[in-house]
Amino acid sequence: MIKSDSLLPALSVLSERAATAEGVVVSWVELKNTKGGWVFRVFIETTEGSAGLADCERVSRRLSVFLDVEDLIESSYTLEVSTPGLDRPLRVERDYQRFKGKLASVKTNRAIDGQKRFLGRLGGFDDGDLLLQLVEHRERKSLRIPFKDIESGRLEVELDMNRGEERKS
Repeated sequence: MIKSDSLLPALSVLSERAATAEGVVVSWVELKNTKGGWVFRVFIETTEGSAGLADCERVSRRLSVFLDVEDLIESSYTLEVSTPGLDRPLRVERDYQRFKGKLASVKTNRAIDGQKRFLGRLGGFDDGDLLLQLVEHRERKSLRIPFKDIESGRLEVELDMNRGEERKS
């Protein structure tokens, strides 16, 4: 019987080794039991942003060799190497810092000012609190959210509708 929680640290180390060798970093790893069997997912990116398909392929090939040698997962599984995507989840404080200035949705595990869901620009941290510049308000309202109260966060995709016009001129 696979215990994913006990395997994740060792799988993370192998994933980091494979990713580092290919010039990318691991954002996070997951080992999930699905209806189709076990799936080991590795999410990678570059230090500048999103990785590409070629990066995923290289890491997948290298990691497959490491996994075959170490033989950590006792049953059959599927390996998936992917990128976090444009609307990537924000999982740790470092993510919220890294994407300072970007639009994000944040869900809290307790109500703050009568609500649990917020949309705003990430403003970094101050004394353990996430600073969020809310976009739903006409006045520039900032909110402090204790990091311990954040249930989940995710970047929002922003389209630059003026970008095409800038190219025309």
